[in-house]
Amino acid sequence: MSRFKRGGRVDSLAGFKTDKAEPAVPNALLNAARKSGQLNLSGRGLTEVPQNVYRLNVDTPEEANQNLSFGAADRWWEQTDLTKLLLSSNQLTTLSDDIRLLPALTTLDLHDNKLTSLPSALGELEQLQQLRLSNNQLSTLPLEMCRMRNLHSLTLQKNLLETLPEELGQLDNLTELVLSSNHLKSLPSGLGRLACLQKLDLSHNLLTSLPDSLAKLASLKLLDCSNNQLTCVPASLSEITNLEQLYLRHNKLRLLPQLPATNLKELYLGNNQIDQLESEQLASLAAISLLELRENKIQSLPEEITLLSTLTRLDLTNNDVATLPASLSLLPNLKVLMLEGNPLRGIRRDLLSRGTTELLKYLRGRIKEEPNKADETPTAMTLPSQARVNIHNLQTLKILDYSEKQSENIPDEVFDAAAGQIVTTMNFSKNQLTTLPPRLAEFQGSMTELNLGFNKLSCLSPAVFTLVQLTHLDLRNNQLSDLPSDLGTLKKLRSVILNYNKFKCFPDVLYEIVSLETVLLGNNQVGGLDAERLKALVALSTLDLSNNDLLNIAPELGLCTSLRCLSLDGNPFRTPRAAIVAKGTDAVMEYLRSRIPT
Repeated sequence: MSRFKRGGRVDSLAGFKTDKAEPAVPNALLNAARKSGQLNLSGRGLTEVPQNVYRLNVDTPEEANQNLSFGAADRWWEQTDLTKLLLSSNQLTTLSDDIRLLPALTTLDLHDNKLTSLPSALGELEQLQQLRLSNNQLSTLPLEMCRMRNLHSLTLQKNLLETLPEELGQLDNLTELVLSSNHLKSLPSGLGRLACLQKLDLSHNLLTSLPDSLAKLASLKLLDCSNNQLTCVPASLSEITNLEQLYLRHNKLRLLPQLPATNLKELYLGNNQIDQLESEQLASLAAISLLELRENKIQSLPEEITLLSTLTRLDLTNNDVATLPASLSLLPNLKVLMLEGNPLRGIRRDLLSRGTTELLKYLRGRIKEEPNKADETPTAMTLPSQARVNIHNLQTLKILDYSEKQSENIPDEVFDAAAGQIVTTMNFSKNQLTTLPPRLAEFQGSMTELNLGFNKLSCLSPAVFTLVQLTHLDLRNNQLSDLPSDLGTLKKLRSVILNYNKFKCFPDVLYEIVSLETVLLGNNQVGGLDAERLKALVALSTLDLSNNDLLNIAPELGLCTSLRCLSLDGNPFRTPRAAIVAKGTDAVMEYLRSRIPT
């Protein structure tokens, strides 16, 4: 610190002092900004941006002009250009054209002010990457703003915008655009030119329709159109092939949108006016994991609901559903089923209160009762081997089920019954299989799910490796200790369940299948994991390694940023401590990252 600066008791600058008012921004703060390239003026009650802030990199520091002591570390001519300027939570009503004097800015935060307009000079900030303008009083945007080609994030929620310039589509590096809580009634078609956009938030506006040009947003992963006045959704949205999350809550939709988006995992349709679920629309949701339909007017569920093989959560709260199809229990991944506020008949209220597992068990029991009627109806056929194939499930749901037979092989008659059919799901669980039937290969063009759990498999035969469309493979409760490298040919595999086997290490081939989202390896004897190789699985969100023999957890596991659910309990490692593990995935990942040597 300079010897001329104020100490605790002695004012050594007394001889230099004048009656000049204290500056709105202390010189010490400006000098620090010249060194760091960052200036935080948030929450200072500013009604305008002081001129010395705009001229920070133009004017010579005041101390230098006064020829005061300037040490080597403070040489003003070696100052850093200002790259980050934070002006949020002030009382600013305007921004001067002098903002152009800060051309190196990459972040400009003006949220929570009283801005009614923006200067055209803003468009000269060619290096700007992040512009935060939420919670102001902007009713228009200057066209010049659309020249900021390096802009990545633009947040404009809680303003007074009624229209957007067509030229907004020129921001071709934009990845995030937040326009929620404005007064927008329509959108410019130019939005479709934002080729890098990954998140688009249009919620809480007055939109009655969406432009077809949104279909060109090839990189879009999240689209939020909640709380608008939409009566339909253009089918062209299905062309957004990377779309994973779609929010359409609180609109005026009467039908489920037909959206065969191949990667759509979460669809939120609560608080609309949907009264029926059409089979065609349901069938198009091939990858759906979460389907929210609460607060609608749905009266029944079609059998085709069981086509949603990846569904883990179904919310039907406060609808008009009176009966449930027993086939709902065939959904292999359904973990949460919410039915409160429906006039359900034939299901006791206490059963509903016991949770999803008990309810699905009850529904499965109803399915087992149905074959008793098979002699009277064509829904099942009895084969010479006493195998019973449910033809209804086969033809309508594309499911070939030969489970719980305790059989050592799958009779040819089962495959004969499926000949010529498109089969997407096979369930051969709870048998005594030691090898796999070679006739699996006959369904390589269509099969996406294969359940071989609760058998006696000690190895996988080549027939599995031909199933190139396979996305879900269930091998739990077998006698497997390794997986062959040929499994790597299954490039679409998203989920593999290996609980209760004899694995002593994380199977090598799984590190190579980059499409994997879920790996369940609980209750084995796994003693090691290569955290560096695991980082290659960029889609992996769920990893279960509970009840294994892990003696240590590599800190680098914390760098697997896609992980949302990590189960490590029941292992003999000492760190992280049990108290941290009990707090859940986020706490464990944060702890692991903190242990990485710097």
